[in-house]
Amino acid sequence: MEEGTTKKARRAGRNNGLVVAMCLSFVVGMGAMCAAAVPLYRIFCEVTGFNGTTQRVDQASSVILDKSIKVSFDANVAPGVPWDFKPMQKEVDPKIGETVEIKFLVENKSDQPTRGQAIFNVSPVEAGAYFNKVQCFCFNETDLAPGEKREMPVVFYVDPEITKAEETKTITALTLSYTFYPRDGAKPVASNEDAAKVVEKKL
Repeated sequence: MEEGTTKKARRAGRNNGLVVAMCLSFVVGMGAMCAAAVPLYRIFCEVTGFNGTTQRVDQASSVILDKSIKVSFDANVAPGVPWDFKPMQKEVDPKIGETVEIKFLVENKSDQPTRGQAIFNVSPVEAGAYFNKVQCFCFNETDLAPGEKREMPVVFYVDPEITKAEETKTITALTLSYTFYPRDGAKPVASNEDAAKVVEKKL
């Protein structure tokens, strides 16, 4: 009788252990999927223009239409980013297909080196697939020294194909929006004053 009870207890223990192992595997698997989901989602958005995500290109447009489109700029910082961030131009009116450079101004208002990553989108969201960036500070993380102020360029054009698609051909104005989010592991960055001292020593 006791032997039978012992065997049942052992089987129950093994079953419980198996359930715990399966639960842990599920949690780990879900965590890995969540970690992979963010970069995969961003890649999907960049390729398709989904949710107003702009496109990255290597060269300017070869076609410029005799039709303008107004492009406004919006700048934001998420909690944890002690920066002042704003566009140096509120809006421009380029011709569709014309390559334009505009600049944003960012300043680290803290006494510590900080790092941020800009996330971007275009509204209306349907226009995201036709907003092409040749150059942008958002392609990489941004490190700022304490008190550092920097001008950051964006070079872009609006693809002439925007005038042909049924869902975008009536669009006459766009808004390009950026939000800087904090990134961990900022490397110490020399301030402008420290850089000047280094130059003086070399001279």
